[in-house]
Amino acid sequence: MVQVSWEEAMEFCRRLSQHTKLFYTLPSEAQWEYACRAGTTTPFAFGDMMMPSLANYDHVYNGKFIIRLGPKGQYQQKTVEVGCFPANAWGLKDMNGNVWEWCLDHWHSNYRDAPSDGSAWVTGGEPTRRLLRGGSWRDSHRSCRLAARYWRHLDDRNDSIGFRLCRFPPGLTA
Repeated sequence: MVQVSWEEAMEFCRRLSQHTKLFYTLPSEAQWEYACRAGTTTPFAFGDMMMPSLANYDHVYNGKFIIRLGPKGQYQQKTVEVGCFPANAWGLKDMNGNVWEWCLDHWHSNYRDAPSDGSAWVTGGEPTRRLLRGGSWRDSHRSCRLAARYWRHLDDRNDSIGFRLCRFPPGLTA
């Protein structure tokens, strides 16, 4: 889904949780990065290099091919159906590129005083700005790096923002 604000994504989680009697939410920034990394320490889930066969991103970037990338491929110029690209080592697809994904956390410009247990950082910071991870089809490979972060206002929506659900085991909540 695209064109979904943070508020709408949270409402979807609330309704799905109510309907299924399981707890769904957006991931914390730490949970998102842990899942995306899938045990790697490289800039991308697939290694040190990004290429168009691995993710939907703007590899042309203003008409100039970006150095350090793999072979040039077709720039999609839009979101694509989930699952068009290979999964990471843990079977998760499209975590780099395609759409930025909402996280629970308030926007903080750095990690000083961030929770160390992987929970969402929802104190301090800027509560009307929410964190996004993953990069999108509109962005260069730099925005698709595992460590890349971005923010938008919690009521913003556009065709390069979506969300990923996080489901907790029965009886557990965030």
